[in-house]
Amino acid sequence: MEEAEMTIPHLFMCPISLELIKDPVTLCTGQTYDRSSIEKWLAAGNLTCPVTMQKLQDPSMVPNHTLRHLIDQWLQMGTQFDPVLCTIDCLASLKKNLESDEATLENKCQTLQKIQALTEESQSGNSCLLQLGFLPLLLELLFGKTESKLSQECVKFAEQALSWVLRLMSPGEYEYLNMLNEESKLESFQVLFDQGTGKIKRSLCQVIEAISSSMETRELCAKLGKNRKLLKGLILLVHPTYEASDSGIKAISALCCLESNRQNLVQEGVISRLLTYIFDSERHERNLAPKALSTIELLLELESAKAALINNPNGIKALIKMVFRFSEHEGSESAVQSLTIICTDSLQARDEAISAGVLTQLLLLLQSQCSARTKTKARMLLKLLRSRWD
Repeated sequence: MEEAEMTIPHLFMCPISLELIKDPVTLCTGQTYDRSSIEKWLAAGNLTCPVTMQKLQDPSMVPNHTLRHLIDQWLQMGTQFDPVLCTIDCLASLKKNLESDEATLENKCQTLQKIQALTEESQSGNSCLLQLGFLPLLLELLFGKTESKLSQECVKFAEQALSWVLRLMSPGEYEYLNMLNEESKLESFQVLFDQGTGKIKRSLCQVIEAISSSMETRELCAKLGKNRKLLKGLILLVHPTYEASDSGIKAISALCCLESNRQNLVQEGVISRLLTYIFDSERHERNLAPKALSTIELLLELESAKAALINNPNGIKALIKMVFRFSEHEGSESAVQSLTIICTDSLQARDEAISAGVLTQLLLLLQSQCSARTKTKARMLLKLLRSRWD
């Protein structure tokens, strides 16, 4: 079969010449080119990767034998060429690179980049990876053994590997996360959380969400809730200037699925942190104040949470602030319900709420387009507050 008669698969096409790759070589950026094309590019004085435009710290080229093998198969088989089977064959080879004890973390990062290139246009890419057991392998590489102090290479690998874990993770795969029940692996999780970048922290928060959402990992969820160091770390993420604050709020909210976790979170000071986030909510580009507020509402089932809110200087004010907002009503119901819970048993809370202007906010809410249920709760709170003078 003549090459000209075939439509060249994107994976086999050189990004520079847009022709079939004859001699595939991979740069340090993970991008693959035809050797002659990239050599001309570099000879012209270019010091960047043509696709990513990253500066080449290392201009050396590594032969991509796996891609060469696939191209040879494609040329020989023609219309009988099965891209899915060949993708599986190629991925199986790349999996061996990840499993190899001799491969450095840099090599493994490059392998993950090759996997990205191989699967990005394949509808069956993720299913092939799951079929070959990439998810448990990546989890083992991430948490099997982690340095007590993370190196730059370890951080880079963790970022990429976690990205793949989240991409492959689905409810049917959550049981693999039970590996974290092992103390050594949970310690590795903690090291990554403590020393990792914002990207790593956000990814680990998503892992916590997954753990908290499945009955198969309920025991692990309870174990995470007993890890005071982890809880403190999550709570510290909830800060107006932290990029990972939104992920932290979601992870905390997810952990609240268990009552024992709620108690521990309150003891570690989560109420104060969430209230500060709500009070400064205008400073957030991506505002999760309603999520923070619904979490507080759930926590207020505990007497310790009620006390923490009442004793917080901005506690009542933060709730009132969320009762009525001109642009949206998201969070209004939780704010009204939380105020009702607090004011039911505390005359001090009622007086403070009234002094802070809650009556005006409730009247504005009743005149707005909020839901009927929210209006009903607002009327009940008004009735409760007016009883202060009866």
